Amino acid sequence: MPEATSTRVRWFLVFALFVLSAVAYVDRINIAIAGNSIASEFHLTNVQLGSLTSAFLIGYALFQTLGGWLADRLGPRRVLAVGVLWWGIFTALTTAVSAKITFAVLYLAAMRFLLGAGEAVMFPASNQFVSRWIPTQERGIANGIIFAGVGVGAGVTPGLISYLMVHYGWRWSFWASALLGLIAGTAWYFFARDTPEEHSHVSRAELAHIQAGRTTAGNTADGGIPWGDILVSKEVWAVTLGYFCFGYIAWIFFTWFFIYLRNVRGLDLKASASYTTLLFLTMAACSPLGGAISDKLTKLYGKRIGRCGIAVFALLSTAIFLAFGSQVHSARLASIVLAGGAGALYLSQSSFWSVTADIASGSSGSVSGFMNMGNQIGGALTASLTPAIAARLGWTVPFYVASGLAALGAVAWLFVNPERTLSPAPNSSPPVK
Repeated sequence: MPEATSTRVRWFLVFALFVLSAVAYVDRINIAIAGNSIASEFHLTNVQLGSLTSAFLIGYALFQTLGGWLADRLGPRRVLAVGVLWWGIFTALTTAVSAKITFAVLYLAAMRFLLGAGEAVMFPASNQFVSRWIPTQERGIANGIIFAGVGVGAGVTPGLISYLMVHYGWRWSFWASALLGLIAGTAWYFFARDTPEEHSHVSRAELAHIQAGRTTAGNTADGGIPWGDILVSKEVWAVTLGYFCFGYIAWIFFTWFFIYLRNVRGLDLKASASYTTLLFLTMAACSPLGGAISDKLTKLYGKRIGRCGIAVFALLSTAIFLAFGSQVHSARLASIVLAGGAGALYLSQSSFWSVTADIASGSSGSVSGFMNMGNQIGGALTASLTPAIAARLGWTVPFYVASGLAALGAVAWLFVNPERTLSPAPNSSPPVK
């Protein structure tokens, strides 16, 4: 291949991560769609059903930092392949329980916890991939595409799971989810490499472009940052607080929106699935849009405006949508307004991951894993707290709480300086500029 010809292998692999992201969300959101069937079979209350999501998110949160550390040390290729195999197995094992078993809910909770532990590697490992493969000026759109998979996966889930449930039962829907994961993980392992230097299809021109714009030398030993420095960083704690707020809000949509439309707003199964799909497709569209806007503003005005400014705007817009959407009387109009809130939220998604990739260099997996732990703690909290608040105070109040947290997340971003990078340990190789 002529040296002047530039390949686009990095974008092919970004698309592969988009697919893995989508499959991950099919595996984790399927329980929200199958929730009524599972609750009926095992005689669960909404709070018990919410505890299954909380179990997933606790496992997901606890293993975030470890998953990121493994990706930093072992590389994203193997870590993601093993992670996808793991979560496929435990998605399938979720079905291996009979309603006749005493305390079946504990078995279900254990399977969801272990599923969460496996899925914990997904986004820290993808962020380590971004730090090695994607120049800093392209990280907004790259992360936006990867996280668009969240919306697509969650958007496909209502229709797919509802169809399989109606025709074959909820267990078949989980087996199908597991199979998707196994196929996607196997393809990733065969096509991906940990660094562009290792990939035989990367041209010299593409490799030079990547090396000129990334903030890490692209190897597993590069840029290790001491945990003491990470834990005293104002930027790390600010983005973690912001992502806690993000997670609390996002998981109201992931866990309760479908059930809210059916049981509270009175929509039928088809309409509930359609509006839930609209909401997640709005997320899918706004994630790369936010990333593209972030990259453009960063190029024009710097990272403080491009990364932090778009996040503040997005979270404040989310707060407004949630506050107004909960007050709308028409169920269908409320669904559209709340979908707008979900879309506004995902305009900020790439900022979180782009900033952690920029400031953490070779430890981007560990730092983004720590940040994502905050997100999942927020999600675990909302999975159980939202139905408890709704049972006592009505369903408007949980959306007010989410609106307030969106505003708090916007404030947290005011304390982030994306130009302040964390320093690697003295024995680490200096990052490539």
